[in-house]
Amino acid sequence: MREQLPFFVYGTLRPGGRYHDAYLRGRTRSAHPARLAGAVLYDGPGYPYAVEEPGGGGVRGELVTVPVDAYDELLAELDRLEEYVPGDPCSLYLRVEREVGRDADGAAVRAWVYVAAPAVAERLRADGRIVEGGDWRAHR
Repeated sequence: MREQLPFFVYGTLRPGGRYHDAYLRGRTRSAHPARLAGAVLYDGPGYPYAVEEPGGGGVRGELVTVPVDAYDELLAELDRLEEYVPGDPCSLYLRVEREVGRDADGAAVRAWVYVAAPAVAERLRADGRIVEGGDWRAHR
């Protein structure tokens, strides 16, 4: 059995976001404010992209844990939502394992994070609009 990492959500899956109720409400064990360092948040077409950038200002979000019995189903649903297919160069996002800092105690927690796929990240770096402060909720 593979390790079931929490998810770091930073956009439409956060509370109040367009997809939170459909995908996460009532399906999580816990959610804690957290920050992904070394990344920049870009404004996308109605949703954000986290782009990994050494020294980037960071991305604000929530660290979400999921009950064991719901994990595999939710992981598959989130992969579909984020248009992530392992090994597919047409994916909009990549699901990567990263350390995320939990706000409450500063603990570094390994989590799944959906970041912009390389081709998307390249386009955003060239002419995308950065979300100042890295907080999608504050931006909307």
